Amino acid sequence: MSGKLISDIRDLSPEDLKSFFITNKEKPFRGRQVFEWLWKKQCASFEDMTDLSKTCRELLKINFTFQKATPVKTLESADGTVKIAFGLFDGSIIEGVLIPSGGRFTACVSSQVGCPLACVFCATGMLGFKRNLTAGEIFDQVAYLDKLAFERTNSPAGLSNIVYMGMGEPLLNYENVKKSVEMITSADGLGMSPQRITVSSLGIPKMIKKFADDDMKCHLAVSLHSAGNEKRNRLLPYNLKHPLDELMEALKYYYRKTGKRFTLEYILFNGINDSLSDARELAAFCKNFPVKINLLEYNPVEGTGLFPSAQEKMTQFADFLEKKNMVVNIRKSRGKDIEAACGQLAGSTNGEMVKW
Repeated sequence: MSGKLISDIRDLSPEDLKSFFITNKEKPFRGRQVFEWLWKKQCASFEDMTDLSKTCRELLKINFTFQKATPVKTLESADGTVKIAFGLFDGSIIEGVLIPSGGRFTACVSSQVGCPLACVFCATGMLGFKRNLTAGEIFDQVAYLDKLAFERTNSPAGLSNIVYMGMGEPLLNYENVKKSVEMITSADGLGMSPQRITVSSLGIPKMIKKFADDDMKCHLAVSLHSAGNEKRNRLLPYNLKHPLDELMEALKYYYRKTGKRFTLEYILFNGINDSLSDARELAAFCKNFPVKINLLEYNPVEGTGLFPSAQEKMTQFADFLEKKNMVVNIRKSRGKDIEAACGQLAGSTNGEMVKW
């Protein structure tokens, strides 16, 4: 491995690092030392690895890059929600959000720079797509937001939950998302329970099946927004390629394979998908597997021409589903005044911050 530039040292396993040091005539245990610095101690540079000799640190600098996601700006909402802009090694900007609720904190993290799916209601989708985040860049968001949560409460617990609901489609960056979950939950990383993590997807059928096959211990949420193809095509153009029957088959497979209940996310748009007929269609879709339904208030994005449903309509929609014995929650938006709510994240792909 000597002399070969590796894009990011955090792409390497402990075994890879051990081999690297052996090849370069250094002690094998240096690999484990470096791995611990990278993940458990969350160092920011090779110079931070203070129990390595200067020769070892120089060897790492020559052979590897160190690609950290670094907080560069913070905005705080009137409701206590905090939005962080993270700068990346290539000049791109992504956003993560810390959401307080009582004495608990949820981290909402990004998985891509931009998003390729172009959902018509989403600010991130308007940016286009630049690249996938590395597992390390995802991990960095969680680690920073965990420290921020710890600083804001007397509890030593830090984050209560982590949701992959920020910028990007997590299942289109599956391997890096999977590795980031592994390091967040590993004793070599943050040591958090996978039961505190939810991966939210638009619904990529083949990747939902892989999620099940790999026995991912974290939770799955799917953004549905309509149980009819015509309306879902309008809201989520990806549905034109993989319509609802494919998604339903994948979700049935997921439940058969894992036995786990998943969540369906459903944003209510005024006059589009918020009628009792839409609710009836959703109830019929959900009869195929045990699910929890989260009804979400739409957070307006300029230029979409879409508006949130009235509170009365949301209540009627929820009441109808509950009478059909569905498990339903109405989720209130947080951080709208700083454009930190679902669908509003728009870190730039050219290094400039959008709407900051």
